Amino acid sequence: MSDSPPAPLSTAGAAALYIGALLGPSMLLLPGLAVRKAGPASLLVWLALLVLSGLVAAVFSRLGIRMGSAVGAAGYTAAGLGRRAGHAAAWCFLAGVVTGAPVVCLIGGTYVAELLGGGTRAAFAAAVCLLALVLAIRLVGVRTGTSLQLVLVAVLVALVVLAVAGAAPEARAGHWTPFTPHGWSGVAGAASPLMLAFVGWEAAAPLTVRLRDPGRQLPRVVAVAFAVTAVLYLAMAGATVAVLGPTTDGAVPLADLLRVAIGGLGPQLAAASAIALTLAATNAYLTGAASLTAALVRDTGRGASTLSGKSRPVRPERHGSVRIVVAIAAVSALLLGLVGAGAVTTAQLVALPTTLFLAVYLGCMASAARILTGALQLAAGTACAVVLLLLTLAGWPVLVALAVALTAWTRTPQSMPTPV
Repeated sequence: MSDSPPAPLSTAGAAALYIGALLGPSMLLLPGLAVRKAGPASLLVWLALLVLSGLVAAVFSRLGIRMGSAVGAAGYTAAGLGRRAGHAAAWCFLAGVVTGAPVVCLIGGTYVAELLGGGTRAAFAAAVCLLALVLAIRLVGVRTGTSLQLVLVAVLVALVVLAVAGAAPEARAGHWTPFTPHGWSGVAGAASPLMLAFVGWEAAAPLTVRLRDPGRQLPRVVAVAFAVTAVLYLAMAGATVAVLGPTTDGAVPLADLLRVAIGGLGPQLAAASAIALTLAATNAYLTGAASLTAALVRDTGRGASTLSGKSRPVRPERHGSVRIVVAIAAVSALLLGLVGAGAVTTAQLVALPTTLFLAVYLGCMASAARILTGALQLAAGTACAVVLLLLTLAGWPVLVALAVALTAWTRTPQSMPTPV
C-alpha cells in the first residue's frame, strides 16, 4: 500500500460509499425485524426515521461544505462543542465501527447459512470468512476499495429491485391487518433498532475532503444517497409486509422475497446480495475509520489539532488502516466467540454499534445547532432532540456509549488547542 494520498473521489464514487454506509446490514435484517415488532405499522416508523435521516443529511451536507474535515463527524462536533467533545465523538464512532463490523458479517453469514441449509455454526463460519475478506480489502488500499464499492452497490440495488418487483404479484391485502398487532408500544419499540438503517452519514463524512469541489459535489452526493436508500428501504419494508405477511420470522427477508420472486434461485441471489452488502458496508465504514484513526494518532504524536476547521486528507492512511484492522480482529474474536457459544444473539449485538453511532449523531447535531443558522439550525435542533429520545429507548448499550465517551473526554491531550 502506497504512502501517497488517496485519489480524489468522483461524485459517483462518493455516492457509492455513502450508499454502502447507509444501507449497512439493515437491508438484510431490519425489514423483517420491524414487522415482528410492530406489524404493518412498522411502515410508520420507517417513514418517521426517513424524515430524521433527511434532517441529518441536510445538516451533514452543510457542515461538510463549511468545514470539510478529514475526521468528519468528530471535527463537526469539536467545532461547536469543543475539543473534548470532538474526541468523545471520535472514539464513539471508532467503537461503533469495531463492534459493528462483526455484526454486519454475522448478518451476511446468516444468509450464506440459509443457502447452505446450515444453522448457527454455518452462519458463524461464514461470518469469519466474510470478516477476513473485508479486512483484506481494507489493507489493499482505499483506491481499490472505492472502485469495488461502485460494483457492489450496483449489484445490491439490482437484487433488491428484482426481489421487490418480482414478488409484488404475491402481495395480499389481508397482510395489512391488524395494523398494530402489538399495540403502539410495539411501534415505539421498533424505533430504536430501526435507527441502524439510517446511520451512515457519519461514516462517509471524513471523505468530504477528497472531493474536488465539495460545494458542488457534496449536495449531489448526499441527495443521490438519500434518494436511493429511502426508495430501497421503503420498497423492502412494504414488500415484507405485503408479500411475507406479519407472521414472517424476519431472519432473512430478502432471501424470502427472492424465493417468492424467482423460486429456487432466490436464496442463491440473496446470499450473493448479502456478501455484496457486507463488503460494501464494511468497506465504507473502514475507509472513514482509517482516516479518523490516522488523524487521532497524528494529533497525539504532534500535539496539533486536526479536529477543527479545514484539514487535508491524513497521510499516510496506511497506519490508520492497520490499527483499525487489528482492533476489529481482536474485538471480533470476542464477539463472534460469544455468538458461537450461544451466549448472545445477533439481534442483541445490533443494539451496541447502533447506540454508539447515535451518540455520535447526538454530538454532531448539538454542535450544528450552535454553529449553523436559519432553517438548518432548526433542523439540527430537531434531529438532536429525536436522537436523544432514541437513546433513551436503547437500553443497556447506552452505558457502553457513555463509558466510551467519558473515557475519551478525560483522556483528551491537554496540549491540544480548543477549536474556535
